[in-house]
Amino acid sequence: TSGTTGKPKGVVHTTGGYNLYSHITLKWAFDLKDTDVYWCTADVGWITGHSYIVYGPLSNGATTLMYEGAPRPSNPGCLWDIVEKYGVNIFYTAPTAIRALIKMGEQHPNARDLSSLRILGTVGEPINPEAWMWYHRVIGGGRCPIVDTWWQTETGGFMLTPLPGAIPTKPGSATFPFPGIIADVVDLEGNPVGVNEGGYLVIKHPWPSMIRTVYGDNNRFRRTYWEHIPPKDGQYLYFAGDGARKDQDGYFWVMGRVDDVINVSGHRLGTMEVESALVSHPAVAEAAVVGRPDDVKGEEVVAFVTLEGDYESSDSLMAELKQHVVKEIGAIARPGEIRFTDGMPKTRSGKIMRRLLRNLASGEEVAGDTSTLEDRSVLDKLRSGV
Repeated sequence: TSGTTGKPKGVVHTTGGYNLYSHITLKWAFDLKDTDVYWCTADVGWITGHSYIVYGPLSNGATTLMYEGAPRPSNPGCLWDIVEKYGVNIFYTAPTAIRALIKMGEQHPNARDLSSLRILGTVGEPINPEAWMWYHRVIGGGRCPIVDTWWQTETGGFMLTPLPGAIPTKPGSATFPFPGIIADVVDLEGNPVGVNEGGYLVIKHPWPSMIRTVYGDNNRFRRTYWEHIPPKDGQYLYFAGDGARKDQDGYFWVMGRVDDVINVSGHRLGTMEVESALVSHPAVAEAAVVGRPDDVKGEEVVAFVTLEGDYESSDSLMAELKQHVVKEIGAIARPGEIRFTDGMPKTRSGKIMRRLLRNLASGEEVAGDTSTLEDRSVLDKLRSGV
């Protein structure tokens, strides 16, 4: 696993069930054909690389494209050069990459021929609606369905995903469970919660590619995934560690890790909501929000913000962003502090390591496992306040 919430775990998968599930999920969710050129930009070392760079596309007879590298200031259009050069039909990347591409500007994709693309995908963390809309409009030309997938190393393959052309999408929602997956949103007692009420995302029945144990630690496997929500009448629920809600149409909205919820004066705020509010401001390319202990409110909202290329940090912009969050969500969500930064501490799979930001916001020494941190200099700059 990528180690966003703690020490990375070794996840044990089978061969048959895992292979079957990566095959069928990719075939159905991405309408994959053996004539397709398919490109997933993930690092091949993580589960997305295993399931959806190697086994899924190759078992379906498609052409899979692998690329070592990422857009840099010296070559910001490299991804679109590859799409144009190889005629990529299906493009699958992470919200964090999309936000970085937004920051680089529309001129780069606009200068390339992306007409070969027919389906776009997103993976790794919930995508904020603003990034979804940009991806759909600029990269997909308004014609490509977006497959927003929710799954984990532990699940082996997609758990929640739209099926393109069959399920109408909503920006920011992973829509519905994949056929055969029985998912729900429940409270800590395992009871289903009401419409648009936040709760714990669970899977109620087994599936072919499910985790079989944590490598070398079967007790941790039982404790982490099966006993966090106590079993009822012998019925166990797989709890993934993510919070979610279901809307009035039954669509699932994943709200991020349950430890990414801030309690301000008794109000539970999902960090994703505040981050989306910040990113909806034209000056903001990426935002990460954490809670800091506060004597009066319990917790205070602290935001780390990366600005779009042409904007510069200032006290007036900070005040404007705080007010923007109030306008979008309400006074309860107003950040107590906003820190501008050139980059976020991320794992090599592209996920923001919010637990490190929590340490920094609270003035604590950075603790815990940092072996999967991609660029240590980002953390050093944040520590020194540069």
